[in-house]
Amino acid sequence: MPVSYAQKPLLGKLTLTSQLSAETGLHIGGGGENLDIGGLDKPVIRDPLTKYPYLPGSSIKGKLRSILERLLNKPLNRQGGSGTWRYESDDLNDGFTEVEKDRFIRYEGARTCQISRLFGSTGGSDFWMPIETAREEGLYEENKNNPTSTINNQNCIKINRGRNAPARLIIRDCHLIPESAEKLRQVDTGLYMTEWKFENGIDRVTAAANPRQLERVPAGSKFQFELVYTVENKDQVIEDLQNIAIALAILEDDALGGHGSRGYGKVRFQNFQFSYRSLAQYRQITSTPPGTSGLQPLETIPNTQALLDNFGSLSEYVNRLLPGDES
Repeated sequence: MPVSYAQKPLLGKLTLTSQLSAETGLHIGGGGENLDIGGLDKPVIRDPLTKYPYLPGSSIKGKLRSILERLLNKPLNRQGGSGTWRYESDDLNDGFTEVEKDRFIRYEGARTCQISRLFGSTGGSDFWMPIETAREEGLYEENKNNPTSTINNQNCIKINRGRNAPARLIIRDCHLIPESAEKLRQVDTGLYMTEWKFENGIDRVTAAANPRQLERVPAGSKFQFELVYTVENKDQVIEDLQNIAIALAILEDDALGGHGSRGYGKVRFQNFQFSYRSLAQYRQITSTPPGTSGLQPLETIPNTQALLDNFGSLSEYVNRLLPGDES
């Protein structure tokens, strides 16, 4: 696999913050459960220092990716664990994944794929690419006897290993806002800052009971949400931000964490704040007076509906800032 000596461009960083509220009890498991009699079957994840419950950024990012994969109707071309399938760009360029012998599924290369450029992609192994594309990308080696095949009327060659694509999107762990943490400390449920949820599964044939006890973050808990988007290609920024906005709105009508079909994990986003810092502003930070870092904010957007309704304002904000940037 040839090495690329070109650095990925960096035009700037766009930060979005919001308040994430749990509208119903929410469970994201932390593992390490105690098997004591009468103990919890599934505890929530907690900060090891404060013991406060928090929402891992990885869980939110995974949920948003799953939503967008369905929204964009991406095919399932990579086998995961437990017999499941998922979508992945096998390389930076378009090609075909061989999901079983002589059955191929087209994937979109991570350079243009709306999913992979946001969330990243791990290059696949033993995928197929048009021969001309492989030559242009330096993936075709004349002295290698790689198999060839005609796929969708294209002459293709089998490539042993694809190239990874780093994510543009960072989603931080969400920690309780101080006011919410103070309220939860004062609630007496028998658990520290959380609640018990007692359930009883009934076998529909034998009527046998299967009681279980889950720990949940109580409804009304509020967390600080933050994501950071790396601007690499100004022609793709608006499309990427639009996909993020739609995914956040869909998440509100879906569920975060486990047991969503049983009412857990309804969330709401409020008070979106956007700010952008260009590469030039990063370079000027050390020479600017205190309190004038050049961080350029946008007027607060109250909720996801307003975010979608006023997306044109966000587009204008971004387009106004980007033309002067230099990579």
